[in-house]
Amino acid sequence: MEFDLGWILLGLPLAFVLGWLASRFDLRQLRLENRRAPKAYFRGLNYLLNEQQDQAIDAFIEAVQIDPDTSELHFALGNLFRRRGEYERAVRVHEHLLSRGDLSQTDRNRAQHALALDFLKAGLLDHAEKALIKLEGTAFETEARLALLANYERSRDWALAAVVASKLESAQQGNFNQRLAHYLCEQAADDIAHDHLDNARQRLLEAIVKAPETARARMALAKLQADAGELPAAQQTLLDAMEQAPTAIPLIAGPLADIALRVGDVTQALTRLQGLYEQSVSLDVLDAIVRLSVSHPTAGMTDHDWYARHLEHEPSLVAATRWIAGEKFEDEQFHPLVQRALDHAIKPLLRYRCAACGFEATQHFWQCPGCQTWDSYPARRVEEL
Repeated sequence: MEFDLGWILLGLPLAFVLGWLASRFDLRQLRLENRRAPKAYFRGLNYLLNEQQDQAIDAFIEAVQIDPDTSELHFALGNLFRRRGEYERAVRVHEHLLSRGDLSQTDRNRAQHALALDFLKAGLLDHAEKALIKLEGTAFETEARLALLANYERSRDWALAAVVASKLESAQQGNFNQRLAHYLCEQAADDIAHDHLDNARQRLLEAIVKAPETARARMALAKLQADAGELPAAQQTLLDAMEQAPTAIPLIAGPLADIALRVGDVTQALTRLQGLYEQSVSLDVLDAIVRLSVSHPTAGMTDHDWYARHLEHEPSLVAATRWIAGEKFEDEQFHPLVQRALDHAIKPLLRYRCAACGFEATQHFWQCPGCQTWDSYPARRVEEL
């Protein structure tokens, strides 16, 4: 059978035309999909700008379905889920990213960081810790260490928190001496609770060396000394604390008065507190002076006189209430009622307030229970701020 070359000559142009048509169809389909993906993406951005997060999520899901290989869309979608509080969906998105073999190392680190944030926001601290540790040596190392530090503080793992804080300080990310001193004080408090007093004393001495200007360690050491019957040493520790941490004097005044009364010699403490009060008027220092004056007959002024003198310098409702307590009314039968009303009115004024978040408490905290910030509580009461 003879081979007809005419069919070949006729088939070649036909094959060329069919191939060209097929390529044009693929290009049109690709252009159509590429146009649809950006439209969905930009629609999602528009929803975000208008703070319509639900619609933005729907638009980004559509964009991801059209172009599942685009990592940026996955990051945007995962972050949206996290902001919405849908942490489980955010975790799935970021874990899907990490499972991809074609993901660059930069995007892989970014996905690992995003996954750690998902776990932190969800309160899954163990999972967050593992995810953050994997970021050592990456561009997210500093952020991961700061998050780890907050994580360990929340779980009260002070030993690991100290390790991370030391790493941050070594990397020149700030001075963490005061925070490290607080960790030692927290560990000392745990030691005292378990009756490991020698360990507690050693930790407090280390904290004083670490941050001499921090009053907390000296105050805790003074209490430990006083409880052990070392009253002169405790008194000297508090006097040293006043020298090293003058802003904490209102906090130190009360414990100093207590120890002076237990020693039985209030002269030194009273003289010191009177001098400090003259330099900077303070309600807590005034209260300590009044307590010492009661047992010191040569002080020259009664508690009533001290509160009256305070009112000459400061318009204080607290001082006025305490002054009125020692006054005699013309209708004395109404005095208890008035006194009770005034005592109730000054309660909010006697609180401490966090300078970072405004959280108020009846006691002074070294770390705010609201925002977890260290040393954010001024030593002065609300009325004096």
